[in-house]
Amino acid sequence: MLSLKQIRHNTDNLSYLIYGVRDAIAIDGVASNEILKFIKRGKLNLLFVTNTHGHPDHTSGNRALLKGSNARCIGYEELVNCGAIKIEGQEIKVITTPGHTDDSVCFYFNNILLAGDTFFNGTVGNCFSGSLENFYHSIKKIMALPQDTLIYAGHDYIQDALHFAKKLEPDNEDSEIYLLNYNPAHPVSTLTSEFKVNPYLRFNERSIVELLKNHDLPRDTELQRWLSLMTIE
Repeated sequence: MLSLKQIRHNTDNLSYLIYGVRDAIAIDGVASNEILKFIKRGKLNLLFVTNTHGHPDHTSGNRALLKGSNARCIGYEELVNCGAIKIEGQEIKVITTPGHTDDSVCFYFNNILLAGDTFFNGTVGNCFSGSLENFYHSIKKIMALPQDTLIYAGHDYIQDALHFAKKLEPDNEDSEIYLLNYNPAHPVSTLTSEFKVNPYLRFNERSIVELLKNHDLPRDTELQRWLSLMTIE
């Protein structure tokens, strides 16, 4: 069974190491020093280095990780072509999620989603790709995962995200419960809790539809509701 190590870097960046008994893979390893120390202590073999997308706040640790190990870097095209990475006989599924960037992917294993900047705890990423429709389809892929999926994001934006969610839905009592469960030392949520508070999964809820109506925004179809919701600041 594979395990997950989450490492905070600077203020809000989150790096990840997936590892088994012998082998490991670093994802968004900007916290390269901490990862290499963990690898050494655990007498692990770092096989691969890869990323959820190509932004430098996620890729800047790659060079140090490759220099400090015998790992090989897996780029976007290879991730898409292979569809999964295998460590110690277990597959880590690659889910293409264009929207935040065209090269965005998520990694899924053991009921865990490493969502990068596609999906944050309590919110979603900015759409730097310019295609909100692609982003919508990517979010729908995440929504289709098992409800007890654990969501690990590329940044810890939980407090700001919930502040905005409460602004949109001030009567949503689940927002307070969500914040009470927030642990800065280990930011994570379940897909179930995201459906209760994350407005970008709640575009079919009556309160969100009413919000769009009050803003005089298109809301007849699910895609229209998503596109409209993404315009609200």
